[in-house]
Amino acid sequence: MGKALIVYAGRSDETRRIADLIAEGIRIQGSEASVVNITKVKKVEDLEDFDAYVFGSATYHGEMMQGMKTMLFLAEKTGLEGKVGGSFGAFGWSGEAPGRIFDTMKNVLKMGMVSGPLMLKSALLGGGIEMAQGYGKDIAKEL
Repeated sequence: MGKALIVYAGRSDETRRIADLIAEGIRIQGSEASVVNITKVKKVEDLEDFDAYVFGSATYHGEMMQGMKTMLFLAEKTGLEGKVGGSFGAFGWSGEAPGRIFDTMKNVLKMGMVSGPLMLKSALLGGGIEMAQGYGKDIAKEL
C-alpha cells in the first residue's frame, strides 16, 4: 500500500475541498493519503517518505499562490525524481496554476505525472466530485 501527500494552497476552502476529494479517491483504491495546507510545509522533512505527491493551488491573478511557488523550490531539494505526481487547482476565470505546477513537477522535479492537471471551478459543479475522486484513483493506481 502506497502513501500519498496532497498539499494545497488557496484563499478559500474550494482548493482544500478538491484536495480532500482526491484523497478520498486514493483511499478508495486502498492507499493512504494525507492532506496538508501549504502553511504546514516548512522544511524538506515535511515532504519526505511518501510514494506520491499531489500539489494544488488556486489561480490568483494568473499565477499559483506564492506559498506553492516557495514549496516547489523546497520540493526540488527533496529528491522527488521518479515519484508519482499530480496537480490540481480551483479557479474562477483563467486557471493557469494547475498547469504550471504540473509542468514544474514533470520537467524540473522529473516526476512521473498522471494524466494532465485537474482543473475545477468548484468541486460541487459539473461532476467535480467524481472528477476529483477519479483523479485520486488514477494516482493510487500508479502506486
